[in-house]
Amino acid sequence: MHIEVRRPCLVELYGEVDRYTAANEYKQPPRIGISANRKDGLSCIAETYVQSVLQAGGVPVLIPVITDIKALTAIVESLDGLVMSGGGDINPLYLQEEPIPQLQDVDTFRDEYDLILLRLAANRQIPIMGICRGHQILNVAFGGSVYQDIYSQTDRSLLKHSQTLARELPSHTVNIEDIDSKLRKLLKKETLFVNSFHHQAIKEPAPGFIATATAPDAINEAMEHPEKEIFSVQWHPEAMAANGDEVMKTLFAYHVERASLFARAKRLHQRILTIDSHTDTPMLFKPAVDLGIKGVAQVDLSVVEPEDYTEETWIDVPGKVNLPFMEEGMLDAVFMVAYLKQKELTETAYRETYNYTIDRLTQVFRQEELYPSRVGIARTPADLFRLKREGEKALVPAIENGYVIGEDISLLQRFKEMGVAYITLCHNGNNQLCDSASDTPRWNGLSPFGKEVVKEMNRLGIMIDLSHAAESTFYDVLATSTLPVIASHSSARALCDHRRNLTDEQIRALAANGGVVQICLYDGFLNKERKATLSDVIRHINHVVRLVGIDYVGIGSDFDGGGEVIGCAAANELINITMRLLDEGYSDEDIQKIWGGNLLRVMDAVQSEAY
Repeated sequence: MHIEVRRPCLVELYGEVDRYTAANEYKQPPRIGISANRKDGLSCIAETYVQSVLQAGGVPVLIPVITDIKALTAIVESLDGLVMSGGGDINPLYLQEEPIPQLQDVDTFRDEYDLILLRLAANRQIPIMGICRGHQILNVAFGGSVYQDIYSQTDRSLLKHSQTLARELPSHTVNIEDIDSKLRKLLKKETLFVNSFHHQAIKEPAPGFIATATAPDAINEAMEHPEKEIFSVQWHPEAMAANGDEVMKTLFAYHVERASLFARAKRLHQRILTIDSHTDTPMLFKPAVDLGIKGVAQVDLSVVEPEDYTEETWIDVPGKVNLPFMEEGMLDAVFMVAYLKQKELTETAYRETYNYTIDRLTQVFRQEELYPSRVGIARTPADLFRLKREGEKALVPAIENGYVIGEDISLLQRFKEMGVAYITLCHNGNNQLCDSASDTPRWNGLSPFGKEVVKEMNRLGIMIDLSHAAESTFYDVLATSTLPVIASHSSARALCDHRRNLTDEQIRALAANGGVVQICLYDGFLNKERKATLSDVIRHINHVVRLVGIDYVGIGSDFDGGGEVIGCAAANELINITMRLLDEGYSDEDIQKIWGGNLLRVMDAVQSEAY
């Protein structure tokens, strides 16, 4: 590799720096972290990694081999992309395996460093590229397995995978077998010539990942996540790219381009207000719940739908919404909904449900007391913007199932005083207010009392949520309400024929009303043929936009109520939606509307008309 050496003149050197700074054409390129190797107590890396990132237009940042989580967090949060570099063997104890005699030197400190680095980057959805050992450790980090030594642990004839040729020269071929993979589409080749310097290799790809290339002896040579910006290769493309190999340069160019898009997504999230309109997280609350920490939440099986759970007890479940996830995913606000199971229409059941609702909402409010400088309760759009300016996350209280009102319409005043922003009129069953999409007709829409409730919600400035409502209820509400309404977590029935989704006619009517449909991330509402993905979410957003325009769509994840798709499974992964919207060509203004602008328009219209 040729390195240009300047004439040692300080005046010329400083002059060039100053001319570049003054050119007024400077645009910040993406910062690409490169994991370091460790040798003789030094953090170091081959120059070819640095040159390959530079040639691709990125800014290489060498990350020292340390295990101080606070320091590594600060470094990772400044990055737009990450390259996991090559190196020595991985300690098999991380895979709950004992070492075999063919295992070569391991550095457990380097392993720990790499695994921490990957955890921090993956939690923030930072684009990741793995190389050789980086390919293997990435697989380990996500739950896959590796061979400690391919020559002794496989029963087939193998190629030579530890070449003695120069690093920039290829020694064997690999086949890109998945025609739909990013690797195949990017390189537009079925066969590649690659170098090879390893005796460990991936055995089984991690859950959610797909193998994309193999050597002629069937040893894994590449993998990727189909819905996230993560890919890795077994060979050393940096050695070949730095020597002018155009195919290998393409890999780095792609990674830097994705990092650049991620940087744009981060800047956008810093500037706009991002809102998730529906999370069922309060359902997981037990006394002394603390949203300031990650970990296991708990769900009371006695208050959720019987088709979802079978035992009457508390069980541990992984919560999908908390302050660390919101911070990692750069999500500003969530509507925290007190989900209420449909019960019998009796005074006793109404009172029990009311008490439960107050308890759930009180636990939401308690988070502000626990973290007064980290999170606040938002009751109005002004509160949301204020908390954004102050650098705090926002929790917006809401109620799912108007059943809680019982036959006492005055309770709406109480909920308004508590700051409840919307009430979903029903859930999976008819109630005293209206018919549900999941039940046989009782009222053929709104009940007489339900019509009074709609009018009172208009008067008080509480948004009406029509998710879960029967079509008859939907149209009755539009005829009764004088203000725009929302569907806080619904999707498009034209793309996924589910009774909970809205027909095109309903979406048009909602838009004509000035309302908004918040696309739901619940698997069964997005794709009935296979497990739903982030790509399905984007399809539903695109459908609504093409049908009625950009002003009538948003995002309501339904996290902790069943919402989850491949590529967007928790609050820290919602920024992946922004990445995809940018890929689709949506403008910053469009994305601002999708991420809360449209919902806030309705919220402001409803609250401004309260009297």
